[in-house]
Amino acid sequence: MNMKFNKNEDHNKLLVSSLNHKLKRVKLGGGEKRIEKHHAKGKMTARERIDFLLDDNLKAIEIGAFAGEGMYEEHGGCPSGGVVVKIGYVSGKQCIVVANDATVKAGAWFPITGKKNLRAQEIAIENRLPIIYLVDSAGVYLPMQDEIFPDKEHFGRIFRNNAVMSSMGITQIAAVMGSCVAGGAYLPIMSDEALIVEKTGSIFLAGSYLVKAAIGESVDNETLGGATTHSEISGVTDYKAKDDKDALSKIQNIMDKMGDFDKAGFSHKKAVAPKEKQEDIYGILPKKRSDQYDVREIISRLVDGSEFEEYKEGYGQTIITGYARIDGWAVGIVANQRKIVKTKKGEMQFGGVIYSDSADKATRFIANCNQKKIPLVFLQDVTGFMVGSKSEHGGIIKDGAKMVSAVSNSVVPKFTIIMGNSYGAGNYAMCGKAYDPRLIAAWPSAELAVMGGTQAAKVLAQIETAAMEKKGEKVDEEKEKEVFEAIKSRYDEQTSPYYAAARLWTDAVIDPLDTRKWISMGIEAANHAPIEKDFNLGVIQT
Repeated sequence: MNMKFNKNEDHNKLLVSSLNHKLKRVKLGGGEKRIEKHHAKGKMTARERIDFLLDDNLKAIEIGAFAGEGMYEEHGGCPSGGVVVKIGYVSGKQCIVVANDATVKAGAWFPITGKKNLRAQEIAIENRLPIIYLVDSAGVYLPMQDEIFPDKEHFGRIFRNNAVMSSMGITQIAAVMGSCVAGGAYLPIMSDEALIVEKTGSIFLAGSYLVKAAIGESVDNETLGGATTHSEISGVTDYKAKDDKDALSKIQNIMDKMGDFDKAGFSHKKAVAPKEKQEDIYGILPKKRSDQYDVREIISRLVDGSEFEEYKEGYGQTIITGYARIDGWAVGIVANQRKIVKTKKGEMQFGGVIYSDSADKATRFIANCNQKKIPLVFLQDVTGFMVGSKSEHGGIIKDGAKMVSAVSNSVVPKFTIIMGNSYGAGNYAMCGKAYDPRLIAAWPSAELAVMGGTQAAKVLAQIETAAMEKKGEKVDEEKEKEVFEAIKSRYDEQTSPYYAAARLWTDAVIDPLDTRKWISMGIEAANHAPIEKDFNLGVIQT
């Protein structure tokens, strides 16, 4: 191993260590004191409920663990968006579980909570996955009601999706394990089957205080909407459970009886581990953004048997395309190449940049994968499309548009891993969040932005110093440097993978060694949903 490999390895292992430290903190939800209070009520936490429900928590992936990270600090924060979402297995059936975390503001819904719940439902709808709701929420967080209540992608969309999923035949099971108030009361009752836990679970459109204020009736919450009321009088719920574990066991029993589903029919064989050492990814992925590496070295450590059938190897070399298997599933890989390459014409092409020939190759490969019903995996480390008169005259916009069109109209499931840079239109062409990847995850080394921090800071610093000079302020070299550093610091914070994950621009920040698991579980989920339309590029410039 060379010195650069060792430095890269140390750097990337530190990033993963930081990731694990952040995850450990996030998993405490509202903190240890609130967890103790929660336990004192005889209730399990959201994460404890999910761990008990799933067959094996190690065979699960978490969506949006960093949702809300660094947001809403003036309101006390909102770890994991106040809701825990995992894809896993219950009684052998793959499903998605959504659990309100009542240690965070009593499970109240912040704007990011709504966005995360909608993302969970989107995954269920796209993949025809059963969805299980573990409800324990005080409803909308009133100080921010204008940001969560009335719009299309707000709170009400949840119930609309409940109805749509039911019409699609997607199983929905809800367990009321705590408060379920006002509009939130509709979620469990719009599910196919609803359970309620004695003494701790309650459902009502208005609690006892509001009832007293509205109509003058004095009634306690248990009589108003407790387990006995809804199981024996109103008939709102289908099952009554004596405690959390009993409710979760009942869900396991219900899931155990579910029949099989129609499959998309993606090719799957027995999984084989990569021949190359997966941990070497830490040493291959460069610490410096300017350093080169061969993305084939990464691919060989992600795919079964390290076998990769490359498509158009000698053409369009700043994007690598080819066929492989990941955990037994057939995949088509589209990966940015960070090496500087020389074309047959003797021209040099910068790594990480998309040229016309690379875009053309990727477009044709994506079409091939759609024809063969092969899921697509995008490995992003891209700075954007090539600029300059030569590229413009060569039709880079036209070729880039073809690639974007192919990604947009692809009917096979797409999965995106952001390994390094994800800048500008390169993010779009390589299947960023706006292009409906079934799952999108970032490595701790990722950066998402319109352009790199240094370039952006230089442009913004020039604008700011020019404005200062216009006002008559003296701007010397030291002042220019101060302005640049301040802007770059702010910009770098916004390009962090955690900044993106907090806003659900990605589903997770993951250890590179978990990449195979994420893609495998994602394709298995996608296999629940048969492809119902043909691939069509639409009208494109040729």
